[in-house]
Amino acid sequence: MKQRILVVEDEIHIAKILKIELEYEGYEVVVAIDGKSGLEVALLGKFDLILLDVMLPVINGLEILRRIRKENSRIPVILLTARNMTMDKVTGLDQGANDYISKPFEMLELLARVRSCIRQNSKADAINDFDSLLAVGDLTVSLETREVTRADSSIFLTPKEFDLLVYLLNNKNKIVTRENILINVWGYEFEGETNIIDVYIRHLRKKIEEGFSTTQAIIHTVRGVGYTIREI
Repeated sequence: MKQRILVVEDEIHIAKILKIELEYEGYEVVVAIDGKSGLEVALLGKFDLILLDVMLPVINGLEILRRIRKENSRIPVILLTARNMTMDKVTGLDQGANDYISKPFEMLELLARVRSCIRQNSKADAINDFDSLLAVGDLTVSLETREVTRADSSIFLTPKEFDLLVYLLNNKNKIVTRENILINVWGYEFEGETNIIDVYIRHLRKKIEEGFSTTQAIIHTVRGVGYTIREI
């Protein structure tokens, strides 16, 4: 069965190009050209991934993302953003976007990100109940429900923060490099720009370490190499 992708894009020529290229890659593609119809189709249809433009008429992409995440926390969403709209990218990631790509974009890069998001989501779906729980100290991560708790307190993580934490936990007591994190969590290379890893690590540490009674760190920096989670 073909994997289904929803494209929500109001620029008709871009929507047509995306549909042609994605169908050539073997995907089944549905196109919506405004926010209202895009939201309706997203909530009613079954898709393996959504390509979502941020600047949409009627309902903007960030509001669509917020409503999608209320109903479905798992479907991968890639935002299509204007190159200079940094706040849209940050807000989108905070609200649960899996990735973003700036316009104008290279089709090969977009296709790589599509494959990566679908592959990462498929891996998560394939996890069975037996090995669906990861833990270190009083931090617990459910791979089945994607719930994160520490000291019985629930912690909200964006999809990418969750994937990063799971990767570190799966490699507990090992040192992982920034390059390995990029390849295994993002699924492609950022042309050497590994500083994005440091940004995500900082956000992740704030959420899982600050404000708890224990001062023991969970994520450790190995200077000049990468990061590790050690058994507490």
